[in-house]
Amino acid sequence: MSRQPLVNRQSRIIATRLTLHLGNQGEMRDAVSALDGLTDVWPPGEKPVFISCGPASCDARLLDWSAPGNATIELPAASLVSEQGAELIAALQTWQPTLCVHFDPQATQAMTVGVPCRFIGFDARRFNLAQLKLLAARTRSLGIAIAFNVDTAADFRACMDAGMTAASGWFFTSPSSPPAKTLNPGQANIVRVLNLVRSNAEIREIEAALKQDVAISYKLLRYINTAGFGLSCEIQSFRHAVNMLGYDKLNRWLSLLLGTASKDPMAPALMHTALFRARLMELLANGLVDKSEYDNLFITGAFSLLDALLGVGIEQVLDAMRLPEPISDALLGNGGRYQAFLELALASERDDGQMIAEQAAMLGLTASQFNRAQMQALCFADAMEF
Repeated sequence: MSRQPLVNRQSRIIATRLTLHLGNQGEMRDAVSALDGLTDVWPPGEKPVFISCGPASCDARLLDWSAPGNATIELPAASLVSEQGAELIAALQTWQPTLCVHFDPQATQAMTVGVPCRFIGFDARRFNLAQLKLLAARTRSLGIAIAFNVDTAADFRACMDAGMTAASGWFFTSPSSPPAKTLNPGQANIVRVLNLVRSNAEIREIEAALKQDVAISYKLLRYINTAGFGLSCEIQSFRHAVNMLGYDKLNRWLSLLLGTASKDPMAPALMHTALFRARLMELLANGLVDKSEYDNLFITGAFSLLDALLGVGIEQVLDAMRLPEPISDALLGNGGRYQAFLELALASERDDGQMIAEQAAMLGLTASQFNRAQMQALCFADAMEF
């Protein structure tokens, strides 16, 4: 599986789109088996998880899947009026899954076949702004309008202006403006605290640095006390955090604070993605590297979007920090033992099943292992939002 986020006009990821790379229609039964195998790691709650079969197109056989309540199956409108349309419609009326029907001007009659859908999907590469506005207005009574395949920030804004509720794509992961040459004061102070923690400075020295920016302490405690951290008691102070976690664990959560200093309008989506990458890399490395390196892999993923989050070149950020060489090498694309894990995390965001399979095979990971890690990382990123 690969994935895309669905981002709303508040720049928050409100759903995730999973694409099943089937190879051919004969593998639909395998897809059902794979999805059933994710039940115990499926994201809880009501945040939708869209299921796309990519170019292969989902058919009635996918309905054999015992879909969770927040799963949404994507179908092209044309499939409802094809030769197999009657069979598919009958199956949909029997099982009544939550649907997203992809709008097709050549199959508008599909909207009147009596199959209710919650979402109407529009290909942003296929329609211009004026067309999207018209189509969103005309289909408002049929379902919630979603734009797919949004490539740029400008396209995203156009989709929101056209009346789309959300848009899917990775348009927000590239820096939106030329990078600054230096960190701003808030960012620089977080880096200073990070460097103190990494050098195992005295607690009182770190506390003094934290007191220079009360917001840092507040954000740090909020992060540590989120559901994604899984602590049995609430952390009340930095000293308490050190006693409970130790410097190594605390370092990873301080690393996340750099992202909270972002002024980028897409910061919520960027932070969610950074959290996902961080947790995914840590999970992928389970059993493949020494446990002492898990935190470093987490930080590598968390820092992989710092240039977009901070508006500063990654070289400038790394120059200000004393990071282990494998982290810096991976972030700069210089190889090293963390590079393959980062490349697989990035591959999961591209619509290229073959590339994902090759990158996973290099690490000795099966499709099942990789897919489960993605779902666990998604649960983590969702739980860490505040």
